[in-house]
Amino acid sequence: MGNSKKVLLFQVNKAKKEQIEALCQDLDIEVVTVEYKQYLEPLGVIAGIQGIPKSGKIYNGMELPMEMMVFSGIHPEFLDVFLKKYREYHIEPIGLKAILTPTNVFWNGEQLYKELLKEHMSFQNK
Repeated sequence: MGNSKKVLLFQVNKAKKEQIEALCQDLDIEVVTVEYKQYLEPLGVIAGIQGIPKSGKIYNGMELPMEMMVFSGIHPEFLDVFLKKYREYHIEPIGLKAILTPTNVFWNGEQLYKELLKEHMSFQNK
């Protein structure tokens, strides 16, 4: 799905973003801060994956009420390393996380957010 390792950050505050950037620099992962106006672009476009058509749409809805982190080009074994280091860096957790897949690579940020929020709420209610 793309060779370069990236972490897409949605609605992450500056202090936490700086901590995540330090971690990612140590692990050779590029951090992409997703701007509000990009929320309707396919995630694959934001991640720089070739062959995904741009939507050309500009988001003007409400800001996402929760933070979201999306991993692109990161294998599951390496994701385990990332999450272990994330805890070691004492970075506050982000509740909504996803890995870019052949299915959700065409979704936009708003769609993924809604899906992850549903999953998150179902786990909270168990």
